Amino acid sequence: MALGAVSGAGYYDGYQNFSINGYGDSKNNDDSKKPVVNPGESETKKPGRKSSPAECETCRNRKYQDGSDEGNVSFKAASHVSPEAAGPAVMAHEGEHVANAYSKASQRGGKVLAANVTIKTSICPECGRVYVSGGVTNTMIAYPQASTQPYQANAKSLDAANGAIGANVNEVA
Repeated sequence: MALGAVSGAGYYDGYQNFSINGYGDSKNNDDSKKPVVNPGESETKKPGRKSSPAECETCRNRKYQDGSDEGNVSFKAASHVSPEAAGPAVMAHEGEHVANAYSKASQRGGKVLAANVTIKTSICPECGRVYVSGGVTNTMIAYPQASTQPYQANAKSLDAANGAIGANVNEVA
C-alpha cells in the first residue's frame, strides 16, 4: 500500500517505513520488497508474517493430492490449485467420492444411509491467508443381509441358544 507524500518524492508503506526517493529512515531496511508471485493478491503484509499474500511462495507452491484408494477421482497426482479456486475444487473432488458411494451402493443392491463431506481450512504460516487445506468424505452404505453377510441369518438363533437375548435387562424394583 503506497500513500502519496509531498510531490510523490516519498512514500509511507504502512509498516513504520518511510522513504524519500529510496533513501529514508527505516526501522526495517533489510525487509526489501519480494517479487509478486501471486498477481491480484493483497500486497499488505500482516503483522507477524513473513510476506504478503501476493509474495507468498508457500501459497504459490501448495499442491493437493487425493489419499483414498478410489482410482477414478481427481487429484491422484499432486496438482497446484490457486487459493481462490481451492474451495470449489476440493468440494467437487469430495463430490466425486459421494457419487462413487451411490454408484457402489446401486451396483451391489445397497442403500446410502449417510454421506458427510467436511471441508478443512488452515492458515498459511507465511502470509496468514485462510485457505481450504483439504476435505474428508464419510459414507455409510447398508446392504441386504443375505447378500453380504451369509452368517447373519443364523446369528439370532445362535444368540438365543447362548443366552445372549434378554441377558441385559434393566429391572425396576
